[in-house]
Amino acid sequence: MNPEVEFHPAAEQELLDAEDWYAERSRVAARAFVQEVTVVVERALAAPERWPLHLHGTRRIVFPRFPFNLIFRRREERVQVVAVAHQSRRPGYWKDRV
Repeated sequence: MNPEVEFHPAAEQELLDAEDWYAERSRVAARAFVQEVTVVVERALAAPERWPLHLHGTRRIVFPRFPFNLIFRRREERVQVVAVAHQSRRPGYWKDRV
């Protein structure tokens, strides 16, 4: 990932777990998921203020093709990814990370 991006350790684990879940079902789906994460993170980097405010001072980008949200916040010159949150999980479960 881009050096301007910092993943919270729990968010990184969520990403890996989701990738593993898709890989168990389809390598193609797993690759598509990782590609979509990359695109969404690049969008956050390109214009972090463009995305709507969410909970606890974060912003959210909804993945176009997968049931996930990228939860992030701006930290000086970096974007900190707080969660790669499945949309069926309890909203705000990640609040202790901010």
